[in-house]
Amino acid sequence: MQRRYLLKALPLLLPSSMAWAQADYPKAGGTIRYVVPFPPGGLTDVMARLVGQQLGTRWGVNVVIDNKPGNGGQIGAAEVAKAPGDGQTLLAITLTHAANVTLFKGKASFDFQKDLRPVALLAGSPILVVVPAASPIKDFAGLIAVARAGKLNAGSSGNGTPPHLTLALFNDLMKTEVQHVPYKGGAPSMTDLIGGQLDVVFSNMPESIAHVKSGKLRALAIASSARHPLVPEVPTTAEAGLPQLAVENWTAIMVPSATPEASVAKLGAEVLKIMAAPEIEERARTQGFRVDARGPQAFGTYLNSEVERWAKVIAAAKISAD
Repeated sequence: MQRRYLLKALPLLLPSSMAWAQADYPKAGGTIRYVVPFPPGGLTDVMARLVGQQLGTRWGVNVVIDNKPGNGGQIGAAEVAKAPGDGQTLLAITLTHAANVTLFKGKASFDFQKDLRPVALLAGSPILVVVPAASPIKDFAGLIAVARAGKLNAGSSGNGTPPHLTLALFNDLMKTEVQHVPYKGGAPSMTDLIGGQLDVVFSNMPESIAHVKSGKLRALAIASSARHPLVPEVPTTAEAGLPQLAVENWTAIMVPSATPEASVAKLGAEVLKIMAAPEIEERARTQGFRVDARGPQAFGTYLNSEVERWAKVIAAAKISAD
């Protein structure tokens, strides 16, 4: 009884600005701008549109998806970092932004960890290791053997992207020197892999899964601790003896750091409800995502751990943003 009383009394103890923000946010009929720092149609964009549509319906607001691609996701992130902290501007981020903290240190026009604050983690998509269907490499053990012989190249969607970071982690763990070939996006790397110009890609799963299903690519392993329902026949890197090679390209929401605590909490709670809906989880699953919804505090802890993890990989591999 005492605990229930204290919980009921909490709103009375909130600072007046926080109480106002909670009562006034969101503004009915208002507009929330959801900035996606990547082109339309990509993984982050798909998830943002899914969440944005639900948020608009539930709150009675207009959610506008605003694609601001460029500079590895930094252009859109910088714009949101400098936006008013009124809860009306959201930023979609991915693992790429955690890596960018290190890659753009001293070069960015904003401080990612100071100028933005976490709202919610949405979902993750594991990295799928794929080779051409005609490749003589039949399994993950075969990939390691050929890599140790120094005869492989690997494509990625660009410097510092999750496929590149996963390759760098693989090289670090295996003490190999697989040559990195960066592309401007995942699609062209898939095209050249299918055509035999590349040996392997540590791919974003939604970019390669259709080609695996059509027989154009062979999946050797999934960089996860558990098999994926879309490719249950594909073993995990843990099963292949390399549990350290577990990588998910996740997506999440952040807002300007000046956004009131109450608004962040309210937005985070609503997003968690959206991601918990069975129909949303199913739609995410068919896109290759695994729902992993976490609120502001839990996501903040996870984000910090990802920044630290990839800083070590970037330093070891001497990766630059150029």
